[in-house]
Formats: sequence, structure tokens, C-alpha cells
Amino acid sequence: MYVLALATDYDETLAEHGLVSGATFKALEDFKKTGRKLILVTGRELPDLERVFPEHDVFDRIVAENGALLYTPGTKKKRLLAPAPPQEFVERLRSRGVSPLYVGDSIVATLVPNETIVLDEIRRLGLELEIIFNKGAVMVLPSGINKATGLAAALEELELSPHNVVAIGDAENDHAFLRAAGYGVAVANALPSVKETADRVTSGQRGEGVSELVGQLTANDAELMQSSRQFVKLGVTGSGSDVDISPSGGGILIAGNSGIGKSTLATMLTERFVEKGFQFCILDPEGDYEQLQDVAVVGDADTPPSVREILHLLAKPSNNIAVNMLGLKTDDRPQYFAKLLPELAALRARTGRPHWLVIDEAHHLLPAARVGASFSLPKELPATILITVHPDLVSTDLLETVETVIALGPEADQVLASFCEAVDDQAPAGVSPPSNKQVNFWKRAAGQPPQAISVDPPRQEKKRHKRKYAEGDLGDSSFYFKGAEGALNLKAQNLMIFLQIADGVDDPTWEHHRRAGDYSDWFRDKVKDKKLAKEASAIERNQSLDPKASRAAISEAVRRRYTVEA
Repeated sequence: MYVLALATDYDETLAEHGLVSGATFKALEDFKKTGRKLILVTGRELPDLERVFPEHDVFDRIVAENGALLYTPGTKKKRLLAPAPPQEFVERLRSRGVSPLYVGDSIVATLVPNETIVLDEIRRLGLELEIIFNKGAVMVLPSGINKATGLAAALEELELSPHNVVAIGDAENDHAFLRAAGYGVAVANALPSVKETADRVTSGQRGEGVSELVGQLTANDAELMQSSRQFVKLGVTGSGSDVDISPSGGGILIAGNSGIGKSTLATMLTERFVEKGFQFCILDPEGDYEQLQDVAVVGDADTPPSVREILHLLAKPSNNIAVNMLGLKTDDRPQYFAKLLPELAALRARTGRPHWLVIDEAHHLLPAARVGASFSLPKELPATILITVHPDLVSTDLLETVETVIALGPEADQVLASFCEAVDDQAPAGVSPPSNKQVNFWKRAAGQPPQAISVDPPRQEKKRHKRKYAEGDLGDSSFYFKGAEGALNLKAQNLMIFLQIADGVDDPTWEHHRRAGDYSDWFRDKVKDKKLAKEASAIERNQSLDPKASRAAISEAVRRRYTVEA
């Protein structure tokens, strides 16, 4: 369920000549039974609405006076979103014979052609007021107050994002309102300009159109949400067509060899999420995203991330979170995630957020082989991006939810084959390795062959996260001092422990690994530091250095590049 709320205009959208039909009201009740929210957004004053529509308490929130008043029927609590109209302004309009004249808590309303007098008095008194038209109605409100701002206030109270809201209306004052929602709909009787603003136009008029929309939402809301506001651009095909992903779709797998650019691609996507206003949460086992822009980081190399803090931050739709798991031992991370995942799934079911869930090193957090019933996966994980080197090592249950595979690197065909074998699917034929700055994009659900698409690099520079390697737990990428006969098995799970063990290990063991080039290999392949590897390789090849001198040289190289910044 992606759409969590319906926001509807009242006059000539929900109601005809001020009245809501029994069939339309039943559609609203059916919508509420699905667990979704209803929001009424109207230009009417609240007492007037209560008079013509006694059943208004079916709505969770009512935005009245064209955005100036927020009302909660369940508690009968009113919240003014704009100041009261200047008394001198109202008196001037009355003295000039403006009739009819309606004065609410903030709104002042009349009918055309009185807008000429209204505008004249606004100018004469130097007021910061705006005129908003609603067919024949003339509404006057403080500058910046409209249905869109009122909807935003209602959604803030409901802890919902506009992306998960569908809005429907018919008149001039509905333009901003429809654009502010994740999907905008116009009823068939709407003004032509409103139909142009909307993403869709119903075949039915007024309440029939609303009932029609409710039926479509309850049947398959994801299929309905085809709007540019919902799409995130991934790349461009060879013919110049955009390739998009959407949070209303299924899971996405990003896979490829180590160091091929998976986290760089994920970084670019987070920038696109921010541009579109989508909330995201990154599960970061190795601290790769702790310097990401527009993100609050929970946890570090010394402190495990707090589930309570994560959920507290995610309660605000504008917050994006990176869950840094460096403070957890490698073997403890899957169990930690097992506790966090149900909490995130419950939050998404209630609020639709975070819109995107990014799980890095998915083969560690969601392994294919689990001991006992450590955790059960949700039946669906929409808009979840799995990042891994080994698709075949990720939980098969989770891989089954993947609709799109993005394969990187010269072995992209093997990545796709590995995924298909894991889910018992037929691998696509004729897959060519993508060229530089390209990825293979396979829309598995559509049954189309993979296509090479070009992707842009992220705007922010990809920085090395030195604390991860200096103080974290590299798990399977740790270095092992074993010696020539394999008599030892001393594990160095990070660079600082490597230096400690190196300082105390016997000379033959140290020299065995130095002559084999094991130190430079580890720095290059596991620590992914080519400059350090090159420096270490030169030390390894320097036969004039004795064990003490070579230890000191490698130790100095490591400390120079890591301990200061870490």
C-alpha cells in the first residue's frame, strides 16, 4: 500500500450543489476501512461546512478557509494557520457596499466582480494579502496561504509525506494543491486549466469521479501512481530516453565486483532522492556513508546505532538516516538488523516512509543461510535497494521481491546469471559488459532484455572512510598472520590491530608475509587503498631493510594515512 491518504476538494468535487451523495460517502467510508487517511481541503468556512455536511467527521483532518484553518474532527481541535483579517480592511469593504461579504477566522470572501474593489483596498491600505479565485468566488488571504500550505500542515500532523497522498479537485484554487501532492487528479467537470495541471482526469463528474478514484486506489494504487513527481532518474539509454525508478515499485538489486562503483551509484541516487523530497534510510555495515550529504548518521565505530534514535529521527519526513554499524561486531550485525527491520517495516506501513531503504552489504545483513529462525522477512519490501558483491549469498526470499537488477562492471553477465540461479529464473541471453560510465539495467518484471544505460557521477566527491579501516571490523576482509607453516592464526580485523600484532609477531612470520607481498595485497584488495599498497609494495621489495626497519616503514605509512584523520 503506497497511497496512504486522499485529499479532496469539497464543492463541485466531492459535493454537487453543496451536498455529498450517499454513494460518494460510502466510497469515503470504504477508503477509510483500508487503513488510509482522508483529508478535506476546502475554501469554505468551518461553520458553513458543518452545516451542509454533518458527516464531516469521516475525515481525519479538514483544511478550511482555503488553507488558513486546520481542524481535527476527532478532537474538535482548531488550529489557525494564518492571522485574522485586518479589521480596517473588512470595514472598508463594507463601507463600499461589497456584498455578499463573508469573514472567517482568516479568510475574507466575496463574489466577482467585487475583486476590483478588494484589490483597490488592499493597495490603499498597503496590506500583504492575496486574491485567490474559485470560479465565481473571490477569496482574500494572507500572502503565501493556500490549499497547498494547508495540506502541508495537515500532513505534518499525520506524519505523512506528500508523495504518499493523492489530491483531487476542480477549480483555480486547486492548482497548487494538486501539484503539492504525490499525484494530482481532476474530476471530469474541472476547469480545462486544472485538467492540464492534473496527472489524471476521471471519467466521472464530481462525486462519481471521487468514487471512481477511490476504486482505483484500493484496487492497485502503485499502478495508478505514474507521475513525474514519483520518478527518480537513474540514467539514459543510448537513444537518449530517461530510465527511471519509482518507490511504488518493487525491489532493486545493485551488484558487481568489489570496487566497481556500487556505493558511488548509490550516492548518486541519494542525491536524486533529496532533489525529489523522498526520505531514505541507508543500512551501512561498514561506515561507507558517514560523510554523505543531507544525512544524519546514527552510530559510529565506538557506539552501536540506537533503534530508538533511528525511529525518532525518521518520524520527521525531512530527515534522512545512515545507520552506521561499525560499532557492532561483524557477526552481530545480522541479528541487529533482524531487530531493526520489523520496526522499519511497521513505520513504512503506517507512514509510507522511509520511501527508499538502501541495504549495503546485503549478503552480510540478509544472508541466504541463516541459523534457526533468527528473523522473518516481510512479504514485501518495496523500494528497497540491495547492494552486494554476491547476489547468490543474499536471502532467496528477499531476492524474489527484486523487480530490477542493475549490474556493474565487466562481469555484469555473471552477476545476472548468479541472481537468476539464486531465484531459479532463466538468465537473459546475449548480455554484453557495459562500457565505462554505464550499467546494465534489467527490468525483470517487464520481461525485457537488459540494456546498457549511462549514469551520471554523484555531485559530491566519494571520500574514503578511513575510520572504517582504521578502527572498524572488516570481517571476512581481515588480515591473518599465519606464518610459513600456518602455525599461527592471528586475526587483524582493522589497521590499528594489524599494527599491534605486527609489532609483536616474530621476525620469521613478519618476513614470510613481507616476501609474499601479502601486506600490499591486503591494502590493495581489502582496504582498497592503492596508494598505500604501492608504498607497501616498495617496502616489501627493498631487500636492504631488516625486519625491524620494514615494520617501522609500513607502520609509518599506515599511521600517516589513517590515524591522523581517523
